[in-house]
Amino acid sequence: MAISRNLSIYITLAVLHLTTSCGAPTERVNDPGNLRAFVGGTVIDGTGAAPITNAVIIVRDGRIETVGTVGEEIVPPDADVVDTSGKFVVPGMINAHGHVGGTLGMEGNHYSRENVLRQLRLYGRYGVTTVLSLGGDEEPGVQVRDEQNIPGLDRSRLFVAGTVVTGDTPEAALKLVEQNAALGADFIKIRVDDNLGTIDKMTPTVYKAVIDRAHELKLPVASHLFYLDDAKGLLESGTDFVVHSVRDQGVDDELSQLLIENDVCYSPTLAREYVMYAYEEIPSFFDDPFFLVEADPAVLEQLKNPERMESVANSPTAQRYKAALSQAQENLQTLSQAGVTIAMGTDTGPPTRFQGYFEHLELALMAEAGMSPMDILVSATGHAARCIGREDIGTLQNGRWADLVVLDKDPLESVENFRSIQSVWIAGSKLPATEADAN
Repeated sequence: MAISRNLSIYITLAVLHLTTSCGAPTERVNDPGNLRAFVGGTVIDGTGAAPITNAVIIVRDGRIETVGTVGEEIVPPDADVVDTSGKFVVPGMINAHGHVGGTLGMEGNHYSRENVLRQLRLYGRYGVTTVLSLGGDEEPGVQVRDEQNIPGLDRSRLFVAGTVVTGDTPEAALKLVEQNAALGADFIKIRVDDNLGTIDKMTPTVYKAVIDRAHELKLPVASHLFYLDDAKGLLESGTDFVVHSVRDQGVDDELSQLLIENDVCYSPTLAREYVMYAYEEIPSFFDDPFFLVEADPAVLEQLKNPERMESVANSPTAQRYKAALSQAQENLQTLSQAGVTIAMGTDTGPPTRFQGYFEHLELALMAEAGMSPMDILVSATGHAARCIGREDIGTLQNGRWADLVVLDKDPLESVENFRSIQSVWIAGSKLPATEADAN
């Protein structure tokens, strides 16, 4: 795989975060379990390599020390042994496009440290152990991020983009870039979209100025887009990450080559299209126990309101996004088969986009688009880590943080089996199974 032209950006950010992680610990830290061994399961390491059966993973101080097989690896006698016989051990999923901290129930604008931590723990219980939050991020989120490089972490990891960059002029947009850099953002997120023709779209002059300045600041740029022509323009201008599907028409070889030659990842966020029309009726997942275990009944009742459902069903915008999902899935299949690097992302976080559960819904939509279970697993783990510039998570390899999920069923048989979560571990520490257990 080609080395990203912005690898130096990512290395700089990684060093910065390691050096700034010595502040106060998170509010609740589990027993870190200095030495732990996961023994007997089948390991699917997130690189695309063949599974390792009868495997041993040795974790010391929250990081993976060794991955091997029973008989070849000696389990230290003082290790805390976790029996994973008959189970499947995979890296925790990485959501390469989410939003964290702003939503309570059906309302936004509730950003707080408490809400950031609550949502990260929710993601974690669903096996999503890292989230790149692409917009709406504030100082409490930056503080939470800076506290996460420790053993025994009790919630998912977070990386942030600050305020989404928009603007009619370079001056207006660059002001936001500088504010985000001062905040300590990991990415700059720009929005190049006209909301189906209802608003003005950022011009090439503006987004080229933003991309150039972000790179001067050693910050990678994630681009929200809708149209094929904008995708090509943004890639030619140097964007580092495409964080929505092309949805206006079929993609072509030119786009595939631009993505591949520039080593730019593509995050399809199919669940975002689905949610735009999903509540025109009572969706089938409202009966799914895997969803209901974390769902707020009051929110569900609001979404079941007949007048609300009728409004969505009669919305031309909702129906256009329904068509856009079909186009997005077709384009995902084309790009994936062409060899473009796909990073799982969902755009979860705003009201009605249910964090944790919708990541599993995204996997199902990716499978519908024709991706194999192994390709989907890698897109949600190893590839997603690389696409967000992280070399210390995403795969079960020596030196990585021990962020892993133990499953009862084989995820390579069906992506539905990602839902068979037996336990979730972050930095070598087991997460509580429910919110009540954590309190």
